[in-house]
Amino acid sequence: MQFFIRNPRRWSICRSRSAVIVVGAFFLACTVLADRTVSGQRPVQPPDAGERLIDGGQAAGTGDARKGAGQTGESQSVREEATAMFAAGCFWSAQTDFEKAPGVIGVEVGYAGGKSRNPTYGNYSSGGHREVILVKYDPGKVTFAGLVEFLLKHVDPVDKGGSFIDRGTKYAPAIFVATESERAEAQRVIRAFDEMKIYKKPITLPILQQAEFWPAEEYHQNYRLKNPLAYHSYRSTCGRDEFVAKYWGDRANELTLPGAFPDSEKNDAGETPSSDRTKKRWEDFKKPGLIELRKRLTPAQFRVTQNNGTETAFHNAYWNHHSQGIYVDVVSGEPLFASVDKFDSGTGWPSFVKPLQSENLVYREDRQESMPRVEVRSKHADSHLGHVFDDGPADRGGMRYCINSCALRFIPKANLEREGYGEFLHLFQQNDKTTGSRTRTPLDSQKK
Repeated sequence: MQFFIRNPRRWSICRSRSAVIVVGAFFLACTVLADRTVSGQRPVQPPDAGERLIDGGQAAGTGDARKGAGQTGESQSVREEATAMFAAGCFWSAQTDFEKAPGVIGVEVGYAGGKSRNPTYGNYSSGGHREVILVKYDPGKVTFAGLVEFLLKHVDPVDKGGSFIDRGTKYAPAIFVATESERAEAQRVIRAFDEMKIYKKPITLPILQQAEFWPAEEYHQNYRLKNPLAYHSYRSTCGRDEFVAKYWGDRANELTLPGAFPDSEKNDAGETPSSDRTKKRWEDFKKPGLIELRKRLTPAQFRVTQNNGTETAFHNAYWNHHSQGIYVDVVSGEPLFASVDKFDSGTGWPSFVKPLQSENLVYREDRQESMPRVEVRSKHADSHLGHVFDDGPADRGGMRYCINSCALRFIPKANLEREGYGEFLHLFQQNDKTTGSRTRTPLDSQKK
């Protein structure tokens, strides 16, 4: 029964006699499934992101990918698909989490990274393998970098010895890359996390060269659906959910770093958002208490927005970010700035010539430094954003809004309609990115 009690400590989840009786029924069902032979198991080499896959998961022109269930000899429609492989601890939980990620089509659990062939649940560890997931995704809706960001939000990336309650290298998280481009993207995302100082230690999660993927036994696939009681008992005591909630709160499934979405990302549902979704929800926003905000925000975001902190220049998410889209308040979602008004100020912080909607900003005099400055805050969330100066580009109004990346969340142009910001799409249909007028601020009354 090793396939259920993954290590002795997990048996402690069944503390009552009634629980043991109920789980026993699941043991019987799983044992039958476990007896299925895996001698014919074949490795799946995850195709590169640029390959075109046939519906069902088989890579065109390759023999290593398995045919998907239900595929027939009839002509199959061709669509852009790609695969990515990650180790993320217990593959039951990893599969469940990644099925919620944007752009993901399907997730399969298995083993990879070792030297033995045809590994099984009983011997994969001795063969040097890890538990992994093979993620099939639509590169038109999410990028490899976006999936790496999602991974880092659902594992403990500074734990070298395993994942949560599960100890040993076989459970340790890792990123597998097929190309140097993927390696560079993974490194960029890791640097972004380190620069945000979310964790007390630098991220140690390894980036490994792509390896053969060996599908796990059938009873492990979608385990939470086949054995919901056993899965819930494990999940509720393994420590994963508590860790994710502590560091990410309800934003764990959101992708906010630059490059997480391609410019061609479309509405997953293929429909126009309803009026409820396009409502300006930030206008009715009620700021939560500090305890709740600590749960929702990363430590760096909380320090900047709630304690008037300043992040390090040149070591933040958006100082050198050039994708098209808008920047909203990380707390309330109120629109603040647009990429068309962004410029390189050389200061190491995101800089804009004007706000997207001036009514969403509040200005206050700041005398904390030797020279008085004008602080910029968001109206509805009352978040500290940064400061405004009058040394910006003269041909664009002369203003420089110097803003902390931690106070912002970027929404790509392709996501504006879906997330309720469709009214700003017109900004990116114009070639002229300059402005003939500027927003009046309290600096006007302070000029010498």
